Amino acid sequence: MGERCPYLEHEPLTDAGWQAWDVILRCSGQLRLAPHAGIVIGIDMAAALALGAALGHDVYALAELLPAAEAGLVAAINTRLSEEP
Repeated sequence: MGERCPYLEHEPLTDAGWQAWDVILRCSGQLRLAPHAGIVIGIDMAAALALGAALGHDVYALAELLPAAEAGLVAAINTRLSEEP
């Protein structure tokens, strides 16, 4: 039996999950970087929550979900950056 597509395996299952995904995608330019190290340390959470509120998303759910999304985003970006020559 084959493996499931990673996009389907990890897609959000709730409206709140889709809202968090929407905010993460829209905040891709709002990254916090470590000075002089060139690594991503997170997203600008205040900007992300403000954006979510402006879009009419559930801010309480975003406050719960965005930290987990941020952790995954940071790990993936920094892994990719460390693999580049």
